[in-house]
Amino acid sequence: MSFRIFLKYKYTQKYKDFTGLSKIIIFADPDGTTFCGMKHGNVKIEKTNAARLLDRAKIAYELIPYRVDEEHLAATHVAEQLGEDVAAVFKTLVLRGDRTGHFVCVVPGDHEVDLKAAARISGNKKADLIPVRELLPTTGYIRGGCSPIGMKKPFPTFFHISVLQHSVIYISAGVRGLQIRIAPQDLLRFVGGETAEISRPSSVAAE
Repeated sequence: MSFRIFLKYKYTQKYKDFTGLSKIIIFADPDGTTFCGMKHGNVKIEKTNAARLLDRAKIAYELIPYRVDEEHLAATHVAEQLGEDVAAVFKTLVLRGDRTGHFVCVVPGDHEVDLKAAARISGNKKADLIPVRELLPTTGYIRGGCSPIGMKKPFPTFFHISVLQHSVIYISAGVRGLQIRIAPQDLLRFVGGETAEISRPSSVAAE
């Protein structure tokens, strides 16, 4: 049996803060296996910085944990754990352009960034993915837990145009094992993102 917890937050009309849980649906492994620091019978989930930023902006979202496999951090595996279409599970990649410096591409889980297209749309002649070792000092996030929300500093952010085809999408909440389910229009407005053809389907969808 899979393990899934849906946390849906809502605001009161009077106060500018969240009232707490409005919906909890739990399906847990009977052996009480730990996920995201939680065990069956303990449904507490600590909010990440990305979630707190959405709180402050009064943007609706859901926090959804999933089983982490350290050997398989790809978005395709995350989609399998969530039981969702990989096309709606977006991964966040950080690139460096030769003119503008760092920028972010958010693409479907089974896509790879088209480096030429990404360079062109970001105002660069050439762009490459940053090495994994640079991800933490650049963004504050690690591989498998990189979110377009709440990086150390804001970077230009570009989403694959297919993001607009979904009523909701999934992105990392900023830690491994936790996803944010959010309306793409809300996310685009919050991060100041643009949409473009920046990626293409990949036979091997790497994280």
